[in-house]
Amino acid sequence: MAARSIASLSLSFGLVSIPVKVYSATESAGGVSFNLLHSCGSRVKQQYLCVKEGVPVERADMVKGYEFEKDRYVMFTPAELKALEEAPRSTIDIVSFIPIAAVDPIYYDKAYYLAPDKRGGKPYGLLIEAMRQSGRCALARWAWKGKQYVVQVRPGEDGLILQQLLYAEEVRSMKDLDIEHADIQKPELQLALQLIDQISADSYDPKQFEDEEKQRILTAIDAKIAGQEVVVQEGQEQPGGQVIDLVEALRASLAPRKTAAKGAPAPAAAAPIAEAKERKSARRAAPAAEPAEAAPARARARK
Repeated sequence: MAARSIASLSLSFGLVSIPVKVYSATESAGGVSFNLLHSCGSRVKQQYLCVKEGVPVERADMVKGYEFEKDRYVMFTPAELKALEEAPRSTIDIVSFIPIAAVDPIYYDKAYYLAPDKRGGKPYGLLIEAMRQSGRCALARWAWKGKQYVVQVRPGEDGLILQQLLYAEEVRSMKDLDIEHADIQKPELQLALQLIDQISADSYDPKQFEDEEKQRILTAIDAKIAGQEVVVQEGQEQPGGQVIDLVEALRASLAPRKTAAKGAPAPAAAAPIAEAKERKSARRAAPAAEPAEAAPARARARK
């Protein structure tokens, strides 16, 4: 299915205006949602109650208010709240260019893709190439759905990425955690570096990972639909609070790899990945042996 844009805007670059279309870069696969039911199997209905009068309140009778003191509120009408929203604008206004690494990823919020709209191909291509060669990204302001955002526009592999950024007040400071600073000895550091080197990779492939918890839940749902009993296994409690010798723990982490190196030649890096994929395929294939109606039934259950 072709991607559908969510907005048509202009990316303002000096006196140059680049027509662009905005696309969502991510989609929530989401967890498996369950309905709240009574023990008899019927769905339950949520109600809002007036704390003072103890009666149910319909949505049409609700108003929004801000608590400025304990149990004291100032109320706003929908029209007043609408007037406080940021006025929509059809432009993303670049205010500066900074090094790409200057923005700590902790400030990253939702991501979008920007693609050139009609007659925008040339200036779009010029901007992305200029940013690649300069090693810089753009900081810009964007008004969207009644709110104003600070955004980063950076070059991706295939085009421009618009990244909403959190404001400073939305990110907590790690200084509040009072983290202990310890003296690191050279032998400890050397062993830690060896361990890092031993299990390092040159890139990140998101396809190597899958939501195993979600797969377990879906398998259990299929089993329930097929009338099977789900076996509950007690998880093993992880030991905690143990005082360990840091150097010995690092050496023990390195030991298995060193032993393998003395014997047969180490397998290619793809081997563990292939084995993992085989196990994943087996897990996915397992529910197939169940009755054919299980999958459609699960689909209906999620609705």
